[in-house]
Amino acid sequence: QVRLVESGGGSVQAGGSLRLSCAVIRYTSSTYCMGWFRQAPGKEREGVVGIDSDGSTSYADSVKGRFTISRDYAKHTLHLRMNSLTPDDTGMYYCASRCSVLYSALAPRKYLDWGHGTQVTVVS
Repeated sequence: QVRLVESGGGSVQAGGSLRLSCAVIRYTSSTYCMGWFRQAPGKEREGVVGIDSDGSTSYADSVKGRFTISRDYAKHTLHLRMNSLTPDDTGMYYCASRCSVLYSALAPRKYLDWGHGTQVTVVS
């Protein structure tokens, strides 16, 4: 079974940056399709960005131009660079992989494996 381990979260002032990482344990070709999601207290989990096996990406409108997803194939690691953070970006950030052929890249139900998350807090 694929295991995902997120890191890099923390507390940052508005306007600041963070870089999240997701280490893929027991890497398989099925983990080429991956995504980042977040969940704020009292809200549903929402898609931040998805990356497919061909490298194509889908960003949520709220993060376009501020967040960048990247992948280190050699280290089996997924990254999320987050710039110009605002308090609205606060939440638990999750890495996900192993995609169903159904659903859009930003739909949580598309993904079969999930990490435990890393907390991001943006203070104003």
